[in-house]
Amino acid sequence: MAQPATSISARLPEALKDAGIAAFISLALFVFIVGIRTLDDPGVLLLEPRPWLLAGAVGSVFIGRLILNLFFWSGTEAEDALTSALAPVGRAFGRISPWLTPALVAFAVLLPFMPFTDRYILDVSIMVMTYIMLGWGLNVVVGLAGLLDLGYVAFYAVGAYSYALIATHFGLSFWVSLPLAGLLAGLWGIILGFPVLRLRGDYLAIVTLAFGEMIRIVLINWYSLTNGPDGISRIPRPTFFGLELTRRGDPSFHEFFGIPYSPLNRIIYLFYIILALALLTNFVTSRLRRLPLGRAWEALREDEIACRSLGINTRNTKLTAFAIGAMFGGFAGSFFATRQGFISPESFTFIESAIILAIVVLGGMGSQIGVVIAAIVMIGGFELFRELEQYRMLMFGLAMVIIMIWRPRGLITSREPSVYLKEKKAVSGDLVQEGKG
Repeated sequence: MAQPATSISARLPEALKDAGIAAFISLALFVFIVGIRTLDDPGVLLLEPRPWLLAGAVGSVFIGRLILNLFFWSGTEAEDALTSALAPVGRAFGRISPWLTPALVAFAVLLPFMPFTDRYILDVSIMVMTYIMLGWGLNVVVGLAGLLDLGYVAFYAVGAYSYALIATHFGLSFWVSLPLAGLLAGLWGIILGFPVLRLRGDYLAIVTLAFGEMIRIVLINWYSLTNGPDGISRIPRPTFFGLELTRRGDPSFHEFFGIPYSPLNRIIYLFYIILALALLTNFVTSRLRRLPLGRAWEALREDEIACRSLGINTRNTKLTAFAIGAMFGGFAGSFFATRQGFISPESFTFIESAIILAIVVLGGMGSQIGVVIAAIVMIGGFELFRELEQYRMLMFGLAMVIIMIWRPRGLITSREPSVYLKEKKAVSGDLVQEGKG
């Protein structure tokens, strides 16, 4: 028999006591981590107290613990009331998504010419769109095919190093090296796919994680090819139909068009390149989803045994998912290499795979617009907390916990079906396996 629900007023004293204990423990933990900061001064150790930051951290713990006790951990009727109150917000994401997509594209196209746009905003936008492209590539493997991949950064690294080696050793341009690097990354996706054809769930995640670490170790130790931990520098930049976007190019972009030289021109050009690559990724993956191959991916995600019983070749289905997802990861890696001009194994650690996977999961697995929203919030949010230095990861983890409590199926849980009988109707994430709508 279910226990009767208790009111908030009855739970309040106990919730306040528990929140106070949690705040006291956090005070003891944060007093030296957050409350005091050491300053660099030769020969002298200087300590700078930061009471307001400490009070904010402790207060956040107290308020968060109190809310959890009152609305989520107590089993009160307030839990149902809070859930019903927040449900319209989640449904609103699904309703506005058809209008949100063209609005975001138009905003992105016009962003370099906005009055508030500067070099910093363009750099952050380029980074956000790089992760959007990576999220859309991983969405093929995780969101559509249902294959948990924790080593996606390996394909990102293969694309970056392939472009760097091809461009520096063979002198090929960016537009020739880019597809070659993507194809090489796709080939490595097939190589990874063969050993894991019979694995699923946690075992698949462990193998892909090991594959990502293997690639990183190879990049560090194969010094004759990758230059080891020293990395590869002087990676060629992309040109505009043979015109270099530099001050002394031969020929240079600004001299050919007769305009004053500005270092911002190259940043704007890189911005439109990654925008075009991201839109290409979205276009291809969206079209593939409506083809028999995309429906085979979704059938594999829902139930592999039933998928096999329908006569679908699960081996080829998995391999195509790994290969296509890896190819787009390779394209993003190529752009990362040409944008940075220098790459090293330190740029391709496990945390990159974790961030990309978090973008896909938090956005709603299988949702294209959800990936965009999650990437803007997570990557842009990182920049908002840059001044907090090491506390950025703390805020990042806190935000993920809040989202997974509020929207455990991701920000966008409904989507337009790939195939419909009579009318278009959004499919709720509650109606499919693990909410992957």
